[in-house]
Amino acid sequence: MKRILFLAIIMTVSIQGYAQKEVNSKYKPINSKNPELKEPLAPPTDTPPNTDPAPLKDETVLKINPDELFKNNILYKQEANVEGIFYRRNEYLGGFVTNSSVSTVRYRDAAFVDGDKIRVYLNDKVIEKEVNLDGEFKGFKITLVKGINKIDFEALNEGSASPNTAEFQVFDDKGVVIEASQWNVGTGYKATIILYKE
Repeated sequence: MKRILFLAIIMTVSIQGYAQKEVNSKYKPINSKNPELKEPLAPPTDTPPNTDPAPLKDETVLKINPDELFKNNILYKQEANVEGIFYRRNEYLGGFVTNSSVSTVRYRDAAFVDGDKIRVYLNDKVIEKEVNLDGEFKGFKITLVKGINKIDFEALNEGSASPNTAEFQVFDDKGVVIEASQWNVGTGYKATIILYKE
């Protein structure tokens, strides 16, 4: 009984210790000098003007149909229609227009390092035969040719945890990010990004 009484007293004291006192009634708001003047404030004059990017000269690059891109059975493994498994397919990472003559591509394992391996293609030619993805970014620089530059990342395996996951970044020659995202593909499937050099 003494323990219960002691516990009740301790709880009451601790609750009172955390309680806030109400604000006393001495608080009075400061009235405006001109209560009838209620004009909205003008926006600051040092705001930068709204400069929308110039429209792209060739917008068809951004409208590439992934179904058409992955139709070639020789270059791309066909999607496996397995219910509940969404990574047994090729993944289109987007098409981007650039004026850059050189691009840097970097990649690393997106989840935990589990032994994922990839092969990298530039315009359907192997440029990196086998890359082990780890926690540090690896990559390469490519000289872009005028027109379409297609980069494919083929999953050689899925590591110890499916699917093959990677985070990637693509930069222009000034170090500006063109695209940064992830892919999640099964063994034999490819993640594809297209850079269009004007």
